[in-house]
Amino acid sequence: MSEPPVVRTVNLVKIYQNGGVPVPAVRGVDLVVEPGQFVAITGPSGSGKSTLVHMLGGLDPRTSGEIWLDGKRADTMSESAWALLRRRKIGFVFQFFNLVANMTVADNVELPALLAGASARDARERREHLLGALGLTGRADASPAQLAGGEQQRVALARALSNKPSLLLADEPTGNLDSRNTRDVLRLLGEVHRDGQTIVLVTHDARVASMADRVVTLLDGEIVDDGALGTARRRPRGTAGDVVELRG
Repeated sequence: MSEPPVVRTVNLVKIYQNGGVPVPAVRGVDLVVEPGQFVAITGPSGSGKSTLVHMLGGLDPRTSGEIWLDGKRADTMSESAWALLRRRKIGFVFQFFNLVANMTVADNVELPALLAGASARDARERREHLLGALGLTGRADASPAQLAGGEQQRVALARALSNKPSLLLADEPTGNLDSRNTRDVLRLLGEVHRDGQTIVLVTHDARVASMADRVVTLLDGEIVDDGALGTARRRPRGTAGDVVELRG
């Protein structure tokens, strides 16, 4: 029996209210993401990219439609159930980092794995690998306030990956990085993707989008293009881990 899609949306809609005036942000999106796929979400500012990804992670409630994660209906769950799902299944890289201010870099990165039940040794080894891959080993004892914006973004990516989530959601993860640090992030994303990580990522960066299996383009809240760039890499069975809630 084949694995269910990691993500499936059915006629997903989000309408905000602005002074009583409805403002559609996402209009009837149908999206299927298979295990191991890397999907880049692109489109102009205001096209609904971030809203869509936030709905997939349960951070922004949908107005109507359905969200299915790993074959289970998610959009009808309570907030506490969503929090548990994020803890177990989803890593989230926010555009504005959301690091825990009173914790060191090392603790920020280790916390998701520890809360989800990893041993202290395993959490530490994973943290050391991720910080090394992102050029942050020397910043492990720093606080977020001591980091530049690009460093904070790389810490946020390491934290989101620390417990090998079944789904990584990322909102402009290279938006605050220079070219060298962007290369480090792309290298790490490529590594975890080859290992079977499912990724849905919002980006304006053509270099990031070119790494994806598919580029989904939004315009005015609707999918106007959905193109495969290469052969999707399917996750080997049994490699999906849990991840703690990363709302900061």
